[in-house]
Amino acid sequence: MTDLTLAPLSNFDVGAIASAAIAFAALRTRSLDGGGAVAAFAVGTATFGALGLAGAAVLLAFFVSSVALSRLGRARKTVALADVGKTGPRDAAQVFANGGVAAACALLALWADARFADAFAGALAAATADTWGTEIGTLARRAPRSILTLRRTAAGLSGGVTWPGTLAEAGGALFIAAVARAVPLGAHAPRALAGVAIAGMAGALTDSILGASLQSLRYCPQCRRPTEREPHGCGANTQALRGLSWLGNDGVNFAATLVGAAVAFGVA
Repeated sequence: MTDLTLAPLSNFDVGAIASAAIAFAALRTRSLDGGGAVAAFAVGTATFGALGLAGAAVLLAFFVSSVALSRLGRARKTVALADVGKTGPRDAAQVFANGGVAAACALLALWADARFADAFAGALAAATADTWGTEIGTLARRAPRSILTLRRTAAGLSGGVTWPGTLAEAGGALFIAAVARAVPLGAHAPRALAGVAIAGMAGALTDSILGASLQSLRYCPQCRRPTEREPHGCGANTQALRGLSWLGNDGVNFAATLVGAAVAFGVA
């Protein structure tokens, strides 16, 4: 007689189902575009499969809070972010830049060393700190200053900092650290709060420094202002102003999460 008993679902099976549902909802609400939804599915499946509900909780804490803050003051941000490279629904490159390192660390925590669970949280703390800082800092009344020269710079351009944005960065890093400790995540949960929070701020600091130095910045001769877009929103072609032509905001975000992961792993 044939045994029709169904095999229990693995964490990766459950993760795939849950990630597909969340990615579809994000696509419908235009939080992600098609490529971004596919990338989010991959990141979510890897995270849930490797770290279970605990990892999923930390990942969702980053994603839900980031989406919520992106909708805060949207009309003002549309104007303020006119010179930023990417606006609108997040694409695959943005998703992997913010979540790719975390997903890799989750898999390494399962297959190699449990301390990579701390690195996973550190990467997401860095991504959250940077995102919160950008979303809140863009709404600041005063124009940001370059983290390197302290000169005033246009709102939204990489490398600019404000007091509200910096406080938001600290809040984002602490938020992820608190979630990682409460779940708890990994064998080092008692030390997660301090280590992950420090890692998040280190990643956000890296993002600002790279954004003010090595990230590509261009200049629109028609509008006479710096921009991260090519062509500019006015339609004119732009000229290189500083930085590495191949290093954009996604590359800087990836580097920031890598630093966050490394710091958290070192503390663990």
